[in-house]
Amino acid sequence: MAPPPEMTAGNKNGGRIARINNPQIPDPNEQTIDGRSAAMEKIVQESRVANPKPIDGFLYETRIRNAGIKPIEIVFWEYAFIDQANTVVARHQFLCGVKIKPGKEKDVSVFSLLRPSDVINAATAGDKSPTGLRERVLLNRVEYTDGSIWQRRDWNFGEIKMSYKRVIETPWEGEMCRGL
Repeated sequence: MAPPPEMTAGNKNGGRIARINNPQIPDPNEQTIDGRSAAMEKIVQESRVANPKPIDGFLYETRIRNAGIKPIEIVFWEYAFIDQANTVVARHQFLCGVKIKPGKEKDVSVFSLLRPSDVINAATAGDKSPTGLRERVLLNRVEYTDGSIWQRRDWNFGEIKMSYKRVIETPWEGEMCRGL
């Protein structure tokens, strides 16, 4: 396929007017070899510059203490948000690959785009109490280095099985924790 013809003074102004009236009409300059080369160079230059636009998100963090006698290797935990009516309005579950020796503790954190809650309770929305949502961290499951497991009685691993598979299949690049 031959490249499109170069722009001439005769057809330059007519094309510009047509594009103003209908933005769907492509600029013929963009389809020339020089136009495509300039567009590719612009993309390369933009990829080399760090994106200064910040990403809004939330940092969920907790401290885990190993009170047992076996070293911990993996921790499943959740951050729950509870309204004034003692209803869990949101919970975010995380998986952390951590090594915690017996008697030691470790701070774990994970950045997430998930906000505390998108839901409010209409019954308590008018309450002027300053407390708002309460936060609670729960350990759901602990896997030890010897292969043994402790799991919270009312937590079901089957609920997170698909997201667990997705999280494990993606390579970990210096991350300690990931959202499930």
